Amino acid sequence: MPIVVEHLTHVYMPGSPFESLALDDVSFEIQDGEFVGLIGHTGSGKSTLVQHLNGLLKPTKGRIVVDDIEITSESKVPKRLRQHVGLVFQYPEHQLFEETVYQDIAFGPRNLNLPEDEVERRVREAMALVGLDFEAVKDRSPFEISGGQRRRVAIAGVLAMEPRILILDEPTAGLDPRGRDEILGQIKNLHAQRGMTIILVSHSMEDIARLVDRIIVMNRGRIALMGKPEEVFSHVDELHAMGLGIPQITHVMRGLKARGMDVPDNIYTVEQAVKVILERVRGKKK
Repeated sequence: MPIVVEHLTHVYMPGSPFESLALDDVSFEIQDGEFVGLIGHTGSGKSTLVQHLNGLLKPTKGRIVVDDIEITSESKVPKRLRQHVGLVFQYPEHQLFEETVYQDIAFGPRNLNLPEDEVERRVREAMALVGLDFEAVKDRSPFEISGGQRRRVAIAGVLAMEPRILILDEPTAGLDPRGRDEILGQIKNLHAQRGMTIILVSHSMEDIARLVDRIIVMNRGRIALMGKPEEVFSHVDELHAMGLGIPQITHVMRGLKARGMDVPDNIYTVEQAVKVILERVRGKKK
């Protein structure tokens, strides 16, 4: 189910004194099973863009095609599009409202008028996918569990709809390091197990570098850069000019190289850095 975006433009409050151009002639494609990172400074158009992909917003100009469903300014958005494209907003736990974890995750499937045994299957499977113990937390209030667990309940509620595309808008915002690592680990496992198409919006260059296959960089409503992590992060000066950066480990490796250590400066994850440094140290010992 590829995503095709062609010449997408979105204007907020057109014709008013508050008219604002949020997206300006944006075009790209995402293939089935890709894990794509979407980065950009605040106000760059990231959130506006992803809200178009499941029909929450409609283009002012241009077109979007998802699973052969075309979205234009005139077209009606079919209900099945929102079932196929799951969107997890920032702080999704603020949208939890049911008395128990089970009921919250089951809310979406029940709205599809599914039989209760199918609802339970989906709830169980969704909780397993995000690492929640069904028996341990199903009857607990979502407001009595940890912040990281609440975030996972909210994501499970989207997964229970069995979307084929999952969009996550800053899914680790506000979490402590442990909760952040848990959520990112579950997202990585989800992609590996299901082969879902995942779009991750994040300000963390480290998270993007170690998780995604391809990066789209937004700046002032347009695509500024697009490519594999090593391609995008090689544009250091351009990223800095946009108020973005490169992973901290890349700065470290560049510093080591500047001090004469024979290491590459195109390292973007801690795992890559550890491997390279160990190879260099072991080579010197021989």
